[in-house]
Amino acid sequence: MKRHALRFARWWLAVFACLPAVAAAAGLRIAEPRCEYGVDPLGIDVAEPRLSWRVESDERAQVQTAYRILVASSPEALAREEGDLWDTGRIDSADTLHVPYAGAPLRSSQRVYWSVRAWDREGRPSAWSEPSTWTMGLLTVDEWKGRWIVAPWTSEALLVRHEFPTRGEPKRALLHVCGLGQYEAFLNGERIGEDLLSPGWTNYHETSLYDTHDVTALVRAGANAIGLALGPGMNRVERRNRFAKFVGSYGPLRAVVHLEIEYADGSVDVIGSDETWRVHRGPITYSSIFGGEDYDARLEQPGWNQAGFDASMWERAVPWVRPPLTQKGYSYAAEPLRAIEARAPVEVRKLSDTVVLYDFGQNASFMPRLRVSGPRGSVVRMTAGEVVNDDGTIDRGTMGGAHRGSAWWQYTKGSDDEETWFPQFYYVGSRYLYVELTAADDGSDAIAPTLPVVEQLDMVIVHSIARPLGHFATSNPLLNRIRDLVRWAQRSNMVSTLTDCPHREKLGWIEQYHLNGPSIRYEFDVARIFTKGMHDMRASQTDEGLIPNITPEFTEFKGAFRGAAEWGAAFFLVPWQQYRFTGDTGPMRTHYDAMKRYFAYLESRTRDGLLHDGLGDWYDLLLGKKGRAGLTPAPITATAFLYYDAVTLARIAELLGHEDDARDYAARAERIRERYNEAFLKTSPKVSYGTDSQCSLALPLVMGIVPDEHRAAVLQALVDDVEERRYATAGDIGFRYMLQALAQAGRSDVIYALINQDELPGYGYQLKMGATALTESWDASRGASHNHFMLGQVIEWFYKDLAGIDVDNSAPGFGTIAIRPQPVPGLDWVEARYESIRGPIEVRWDQSEARFLLRVRVPANTTAEVHLPAAAGSVLTESGSPLESSPGVAEVTVDAGVAVVEIGSGEYVFEVTRP
Repeated sequence: MKRHALRFARWWLAVFACLPAVAAAAGLRIAEPRCEYGVDPLGIDVAEPRLSWRVESDERAQVQTAYRILVASSPEALAREEGDLWDTGRIDSADTLHVPYAGAPLRSSQRVYWSVRAWDREGRPSAWSEPSTWTMGLLTVDEWKGRWIVAPWTSEALLVRHEFPTRGEPKRALLHVCGLGQYEAFLNGERIGEDLLSPGWTNYHETSLYDTHDVTALVRAGANAIGLALGPGMNRVERRNRFAKFVGSYGPLRAVVHLEIEYADGSVDVIGSDETWRVHRGPITYSSIFGGEDYDARLEQPGWNQAGFDASMWERAVPWVRPPLTQKGYSYAAEPLRAIEARAPVEVRKLSDTVVLYDFGQNASFMPRLRVSGPRGSVVRMTAGEVVNDDGTIDRGTMGGAHRGSAWWQYTKGSDDEETWFPQFYYVGSRYLYVELTAADDGSDAIAPTLPVVEQLDMVIVHSIARPLGHFATSNPLLNRIRDLVRWAQRSNMVSTLTDCPHREKLGWIEQYHLNGPSIRYEFDVARIFTKGMHDMRASQTDEGLIPNITPEFTEFKGAFRGAAEWGAAFFLVPWQQYRFTGDTGPMRTHYDAMKRYFAYLESRTRDGLLHDGLGDWYDLLLGKKGRAGLTPAPITATAFLYYDAVTLARIAELLGHEDDARDYAARAERIRERYNEAFLKTSPKVSYGTDSQCSLALPLVMGIVPDEHRAAVLQALVDDVEERRYATAGDIGFRYMLQALAQAGRSDVIYALINQDELPGYGYQLKMGATALTESWDASRGASHNHFMLGQVIEWFYKDLAGIDVDNSAPGFGTIAIRPQPVPGLDWVEARYESIRGPIEVRWDQSEARFLLRVRVPANTTAEVHLPAAAGSVLTESGSPLESSPGVAEVTVDAGVAVVEIGSGEYVFEVTRP
């Protein structure tokens, strides 16, 4: 069957000839102008920010043929259509993604205004987009007027304050700020913004993220006060009789502040942190990202962050003599964490007079919101748990603390009045809260001391505000529940990095970026998180070239737990995924030299052409067999990824114009492939790979290692194994490739049978065992995490294969869309919506014995290749008309029972009437 890679420039004219006359109104509208993936972002500190937009139309096959961007220094200039900073003029191009700014040099803290218009297929201009803005960060280290400051002593948490005057009402006030490990900022008693656990986690020796806030509305004429509350976060981790995954320190709690105040006459005052600022211990008496947070409201100092507060008892800050190597850091790195929603308990179980168990019905990453009455000094302790014992106590085995201590929030009342509290620096993933009530220790001999009373206790779910992109549903409720199961684990582990679990580790194991990359990209807009993830990997690269398994590398593990090739493959595969999903070549350009260094390191570790630095198919499962990665040993997986790394690096080199490198890496890949097959391919007495595990068979199929003459036999061996066992033995590394091997061969029926059951280990079994978020192990073991998105790759199959929404490599960023649904027996309908970077893509199919109905929506400025089942004798129509005469349909080919229909943008209803 011939495939057609359609290009806009030649395609829209041919399609237009088939379309009816249209009204004179412009066919395009501009939607969602963005700068560096953000809407009106603050703190852009790249010199040439990239601009993107979408075009929308109610007409079929509508495309952009040209655009014009205006960037102005004021809204007034923009309103006059004067691009005094940059005017591209009319550019004949269909591009709408990542157009680099190329105007006058931008200065730090500058706010600019921009708008874009487009011309449609008939040359008609759209209206200008609504004015958008972006605000620059600090472009050089030298421009920071503040210094890093610390307290003259160490502290669990720290309060920092400073008073300053203004010369009148400000025209604009812009704050650049960083507090390490985590901070909350205040101006004149008001909290600045809604972000939690800021800034994002990094290797603080290399990079410190900072935030930019427009605080014009908070600055007053006259006296003002700025305050920061600091907690340790990942900057300093100690054990101290509480649970901690590791211990380590990047230095003391510290902050740096740069506040610019601009007046109407154009003058600017800058307030920077220095040794005149004051510091004091705060009411947080214990703080640990792993161990919890204790807050004693009796230690509060009302008004500490307002002007006029008596700070005579506060000590002066001191400069930190060992600032991070990159003081400037970089800003706008990833979406912040915020409170997403609040949930009341679904059950409150009184275990004794002093102990109450709260069940919130959902395992999620959260912080508690407490409203409590009772005497001053009385205490409420809240211990989180994913699962509970029969007596209502918390089973910490899934959270890492069974033998290494527990973790909790603890609040001590500061008055006899009703009080409310919300933590600042500790979150956790769990479903339950085990609440212990303790009376005030006032030294009295009262027989019945008064306990605090919990008036209200809510679960406030916190995670990244990365925008949701996906919708998926089917006629089978189990599949819908599986999607929810995985999605809760995705949400819980989506912070400034992708973590493995939101409790015992909170570490960025980087294999999740590539193995679960497509799955989470279909559900959330994580392009910025993945861009930051690449920076984290590069910042953790060793002098020898190794990319560690976890980044930021807050602790060093040993051996393959630090340097597994299956994990490090993310450094090559993530930039390629980013390019496919968004058209963004930035990560591969930025890190290309570092990729080459890492590949050279991997090659240096081979023995006899095979790579042994791996963990195998981690957390695989065989009923009746104990152990992890016991079915597929490291040389099989590590060497397969070495080959895939070389193939991907060759593609990247070609895309970037490094032709010699592309040929070199392609040749290296072929040598690795030959050695792999020599070592692991068996052709007698039957064709098989490695240990014949699902992982051993799937990896070479998907990666293109299997010789053509043996593909059918290897695929059949995989199908036979899955159908015989009826559960997945493949683990973290192999499961995604098992799904893709079957789907690429058109055997989604095998996948459906695998997941549409709850009697054997798998998604349905986890739900049957009571899981509300995806667990770490297929059998929902209580020795494993119960909020782990490691095995969540089925989401990719839901969207890409079952519904059929995929990107065509001929036009990355969904410029050309592949609609290839795989209907399976037993499902009546499937629907999916994906908000691609170019606009929404929607698919719904319904099937019966008599017909197959496919509804498709494709965004403007894109094309799609739609695959329809077309057995001999089938009748194909679109909205009741023959395909060939349908507006927007460019070409139809039929081969081997499949009709391939090439269409332009718009909404279509295809019907296949079966003979």
